[in-house]
Amino acid sequence: YRFDRAYKFSFAIEVGSRRGRKDRRVFAIASLCDLCDLCVNQNIALRARSEKQVAIPLHRPHMQTMLIETETTPNPATLKFLPGRTVMESGTRDFADADEAEASPLAEALFGFGDVTGVFFGRDFISVTAAPGVAWSDLKPDVLSILLDHFSANMPLFKPVVAGFSVPASDEYPLDDPEDAEIVDQIKDLIESRVRPAVAQDGGDIVYRGFQRGVVYLQMQGACSGCPSSSATLKNGIEQLLKHYVPEVTEVRAA
Repeated sequence: YRFDRAYKFSFAIEVGSRRGRKDRRVFAIASLCDLCDLCVNQNIALRARSEKQVAIPLHRPHMQTMLIETETTPNPATLKFLPGRTVMESGTRDFADADEAEASPLAEALFGFGDVTGVFFGRDFISVTAAPGVAWSDLKPDVLSILLDHFSANMPLFKPVVAGFSVPASDEYPLDDPEDAEIVDQIKDLIESRVRPAVAQDGGDIVYRGFQRGVVYLQMQGACSGCPSSSATLKNGIEQLLKHYVPEVTEVRAA
């Protein structure tokens, strides 16, 4: 929970978890308006439970609530946050540093902590990568608060000058030979239908960047970028898949 300078109060309560292939945790996020006499008179109570301060509203006429799920990813430095609503209407967007994050108020706010080294927007999730040595137990409450502020206020994801920008921004890649157009179409179709949906489940994305002399170049984004298992994913997973369906493919490399 936190108090901000505008005297607004927000809190996160872990209301459950689901364990299976992933460690998924569900947080109930709530934000109260100004802690005015009206709130006090309507018996907004604070109680301590299990060493955590939990706000328990007994009457809540103007409280905003939402559920945010978190999932671990194969990259231990990256967590996946699911706000229960669409994040990107189309495409994806990867922010590798604070300069790139200036295009988005949400990404800019997340980088503003100083403990974040990567932010990725997927269709219905946000992946956040913590800096080396930063514990997620310390960073997670801050990230949840930023997400609450953004989505509860229905703030725009991008600043006006870059609204609508998505990755990839173009279908033209300098490595493609026009004579390989049919092969490239097969590769793109496999990536779109078989690869990207799978890696999105892990909080990342893989984007086609080119095909030349039998080599497919792919860019790893989100949780996939810097993941210890990314090389194995390229070689043992994606490369074998593309070789099987497209005989012209001899190798897959990171762009």
